[in-house]
Amino acid sequence: MKAIALLSGGLDSTLAVRIILDQGIDVEALKFTSPFCQCDNNGRCYSNEVAREFNIPIKTMAKGEEYLEIIKNPKHGYGSGINPCIDCRIFILTKAREYAEITGADFVFTGEVLGQRPMSQHRKALEIIEREAGLEGKLLRPLCAKYLPETEAEKSGWVDRAMLLNIQGRGRREQFKLAKKYNINNFSCPAGGCLLTDKNFAGKIRDFLSYNEDITYSDIALLKIGRHFRWNKNKIILGRNEQENDALKRIKNSNDLFFEAAGCMSPSAILQGEANPDSVRLCAEMTSAYSKTDKDKVDVNYYQHDKVTSIRVTKMDKNGFAGYKI
Repeated sequence: MKAIALLSGGLDSTLAVRIILDQGIDVEALKFTSPFCQCDNNGRCYSNEVAREFNIPIKTMAKGEEYLEIIKNPKHGYGSGINPCIDCRIFILTKAREYAEITGADFVFTGEVLGQRPMSQHRKALEIIEREAGLEGKLLRPLCAKYLPETEAEKSGWVDRAMLLNIQGRGRREQFKLAKKYNINNFSCPAGGCLLTDKNFAGKIRDFLSYNEDITYSDIALLKIGRHFRWNKNKIILGRNEQENDALKRIKNSNDLFFEAAGCMSPSAILQGEANPDSVRLCAEMTSAYSKTDKDKVDVNYYQHDKVTSIRVTKMDKNGFAGYKI
């Protein structure tokens, strides 16, 4: 038999893979990536490490542009931030089902635990997810299987239900006991690390979608860095360090104005939206306010395409711009 595992690199999905391997079933792992996942931000991919340790193949799939449409208008709504957890699970499990069909796998399984996540892992949500993903009665969840109806894999004798588990709830004591038993020491953050659940980041996306019909991966890259301010239809982003300054310069849109204070250390800033004298001056004032200079007057250069313009502004207290902050 062959099964497809959704392997995030977290402890639950790692344990699920181990349990199915122990039943003599061939496993191939699927890892889904998105710009909102922070688990691999340190450059370490736990999914690949688990796959190597268990000696199983792994395929990485990017959620892609179609996933951004789900974020804009999820059928089943948002969680605490702007996280469309139920729609997200339906999306990736649909992809997993399609991949299983292509590769000839017999079933799909995950590391989900009944009751662990408030939005997507209560019983009704689990039923909705597997039904809309085309996996009704076919999706195995080894960690909590004994609380759920038998799946096709169990009824057909491919999997021994007696070897499956009865874990539920938000506590992780049982998982840690199993990790010790199986000598599993390396796994990614237990909370999943999804930026969409972060209220500050969710506010930035909501603001962006209020003024733009579409969102791209380039837009998301900008939303992830800097201080963000809204003034009417203009958006101002200020870098917080040298790394963010470089990133703003590298990934800004071609029509954005780019600002830097002259003769002192300062943040880089970009002005988005149709520029006018008032928005240009405001962006220059913000740039000077966050710059490291004791001068009352600051010269700020701003660039658009190959044109450079300088404007002199009075350095103001940065707290005066707090009302514009997103």
